[in-house]
Amino acid sequence: MFGRINEDVASIMARDPAVKSPLEVILLYPTYRAVRDYRRANWFYKRGHFFIARFISQMSRKKTGIEIHPGATIGKNLFIDHGSGVVIGETTVIGDNCTIYQGVTLGGTGKDSGKRHPTLGNNVMVGSGAKVLGPFKVGDNCKIAANSVVLSEVPPDCTAVGIPARVVKMHGLKFGYNLNQVDIPDPVSMELQNLHAKIVHIEEWERYMGAHI
Repeated sequence: MFGRINEDVASIMARDPAVKSPLEVILLYPTYRAVRDYRRANWFYKRGHFFIARFISQMSRKKTGIEIHPGATIGKNLFIDHGSGVVIGETTVIGDNCTIYQGVTLGGTGKDSGKRHPTLGNNVMVGSGAKVLGPFKVGDNCKIAANSVVLSEVPPDCTAVGIPARVVKMHGLKFGYNLNQVDIPDPVSMELQNLHAKIVHIEEWERYMGAHI
């Protein structure tokens, strides 16, 4: 147990430069508490004590703002940064060393039964506000941009951006944008720019036709 605590605390301290001490993580970080509570709830869930498991998870959600279904499968060193509004569904699978930012939903579409939620590989980063919806896999070492909506599988070592998300970088080869938390393109702004370009094209065509009629 103490080994798990030390591992979780060390993982958070390594990825959050704002942390000043291990005691701060243990007592004040909602992400630490949420993952700790999840592991307790998951223990009961696996043994068929579903009410106790859900009770633990719901109390944790109330106190941390992070909702993790006790039936989810989560690997080592999950870091949920800030955490408010994070939702992780029952059949979600998360690999090792993943990072999830606030407002992320790992959910379903309502169209599937059985496995309804996504699977994240190892070392996956999901940016703030992103939604990953459906029973597909996001491969190892992937990055999902903030506010993206992922509705289909993402191959390993890729960066996905937009609504719906599309791959813009694969195995180090950039198709459009490099992902970081500063220069991520705004998908709404991108669509407005595309719409503006179409309007300009139509206006130019109308002027051309008007001049030749």
